[in-house]
Amino acid sequence: MIKVRGPAALAQSVRRVMQCINHGPGCGCPAHNSTPATPNDVILTGKLLQSTTVGQPIRYATTAIPQKEYAFEMASSNIRFGDNATSEIGMDALNLKAKKVIVITDKNIAKLQPAKAVVESLERHGVQYQVFDQVSCEPTDTSFKLAIDFSKKYQPDLFIAVGGGSVMDTAKAANLYFCYPEADFLDFVNAPIGKGRVIDKALKPLIAVPTTAGTGSETTGTSIFDYEPLKTKTGIAHRALKPLLGIVDPLNTRSMPPNVHAASGLDVLCHSLESYTAIPYSERTPRPKNPIERPAYQGSNPISDIWSIHALRMTVKYLPRAFKNPEDIDAQRNMLLAATYAGVGFGNAGVHLCHGMSYPISGLNKGYQHPQYEATGHGIVPHGVSVAVTSPAVFEFTAPACPERHLEAAEIFGKDISRVKKEDAGLVLGDALREFLAELKIPNGLKAFGFGSSDLDALVKGTLPQHRVTKLAPIPAEAESLHRMFEKSLTIY
Repeated sequence: MIKVRGPAALAQSVRRVMQCINHGPGCGCPAHNSTPATPNDVILTGKLLQSTTVGQPIRYATTAIPQKEYAFEMASSNIRFGDNATSEIGMDALNLKAKKVIVITDKNIAKLQPAKAVVESLERHGVQYQVFDQVSCEPTDTSFKLAIDFSKKYQPDLFIAVGGGSVMDTAKAANLYFCYPEADFLDFVNAPIGKGRVIDKALKPLIAVPTTAGTGSETTGTSIFDYEPLKTKTGIAHRALKPLLGIVDPLNTRSMPPNVHAASGLDVLCHSLESYTAIPYSERTPRPKNPIERPAYQGSNPISDIWSIHALRMTVKYLPRAFKNPEDIDAQRNMLLAATYAGVGFGNAGVHLCHGMSYPISGLNKGYQHPQYEATGHGIVPHGVSVAVTSPAVFEFTAPACPERHLEAAEIFGKDISRVKKEDAGLVLGDALREFLAELKIPNGLKAFGFGSSDLDALVKGTLPQHRVTKLAPIPAEAESLHRMFEKSLTIY
């Protein structure tokens, strides 16, 4: 009779043998120090079912455990920053040897200087173009399809987006489905709403010209929209969607009204905070079987951290100034930079609960119309406002996972943390956020948008499918936790 070792020891022995077979001795790199991947890229662990004598097989019941990630990738657009940089876009088109350019914008921007500067530059350099100006503020699958159909008819070889996040996201979608004319619309939409198909070829070049200081969409591979059949927001996310070039021209944000500055800037705020407090990339599962399947949103990582925390410092310093004084050019300029910095950070690390919970807030809007935003006929809760309104409750919830990072953020807001206990980190950061939102005159919670206690279940239901972002929260948020956070956000002051 021999003594049979326990499951952990036996698994380690098997792992060493398989390493020798497949890679030879001494290979300890992350790619090789595990058992060969199964089709689902899992580790098999076992529970001994019975002891055995020599000559008899050892029987184990196996359980599949997804392997954790071991790598992260950094991807971003080329960025050109400077006053009047928009005037160079005609030369960019020539350098790309573009023959037919589509300029995607909305009806408002089409009348303003940023779009006029793009058209003037294209004409000055003899570049053929057509303008599509039917982008919706807070776009939908229907408005996306209008841009997609226009693109398929025109057959462009260069896309230019001039506007805020809605315009840039629409241009990304138009480019994608133009390059995949056979695809069904839901093929590339994030699971579980869509099929989450991988983009496996290069798209046409896209140049993004942001006119708001908020989304950072000029740096990212994400495209967000309202999916009307489910009355919720979702999106498409892949590195292939990111623009080739983002032209970040401070002259293009001069016409933003104060409430647009505030709402856009709050998106920057939450991009920064959520990416900095997201689950570490090395804790994310499952590990991709192929690098092309590695998601754009990967979890917090050492490089994204640098961009995100600096963007937070800039936003806390400059957003109140930009909101209060339309003539503060320095503050506007720095908020535009902050949006780009945050875009590099969250574009690779991701966001989590504030964004996931914002999607049903916008999608289930009962008619609230935010001041200084164009009336749409069905009301609008600006994206940055819908994201920020739950932030005090969210960061009170996530603080136990990484209290040091939450306290660091609270200190950036001006809080004295020298005597704050780690277990109070969420309360201190939550209070700092409430004070910041009040300074920007943000409505007092979900009740101000027309939501009440009877709507909480629907808001939770609309959040649960947002796996792309909610699974990056440092603490898992199930339905009960989401319900409590929405309830705390009914009023925030």
